[in-house]
Amino acid sequence: MSNNKQQTFEKLVHAYSAELYRYAFWQCKNRELAEDMLQECFTRAWKALPKLEDENAARAWLYTILRREIARHFGRKSSAEVSLDELDIETIGNHYDCKVSDDINLRKAIDKIPHDYRDALMLQVLGGYSCEEIAKITGSKSGTIMTRVFRARQKLRQLLLSKSVSSANSQ
Repeated sequence: MSNNKQQTFEKLVHAYSAELYRYAFWQCKNRELAEDMLQECFTRAWKALPKLEDENAARAWLYTILRREIARHFGRKSSAEVSLDELDIETIGNHYDCKVSDDINLRKAIDKIPHDYRDALMLQVLGGYSCEEIAKITGSKSGTIMTRVFRARQKLRQLLLSKSVSSANSQ
């Protein structure tokens, strides 16, 4: 079991460490802290690996561990505010059919979305999760997540189309 556990763990680290790091950095806004959070996430995952019954659920399980570690670090139930420094802005813009001439405008628009909506949106767009999976990760109901993602998309489109972001630039 030990060799199998090690192989399973190494496979999980290889498959998910880059995206989990990006998520941790996005939450913490600090490279060293994100690395520490990721290390703690994988330490906790190693210890709890025998409890993982379905390897197909490993990705969501790791995100849940990481979110809890970030929340523990910041001393609150919800995770830290989102930083958009290393997000794939082009992917997000293309996902919403928004032609954004300046990715700074998109970053500012995303920053203006309420945290709960933004978190659900980023998990869907960057993580590729379904609303049901996001609900499991966040401990929310699926309907709540569907509403949050829908409202986040509406707000993002509204902000990008209304030029409110560019007018904020000139102030």
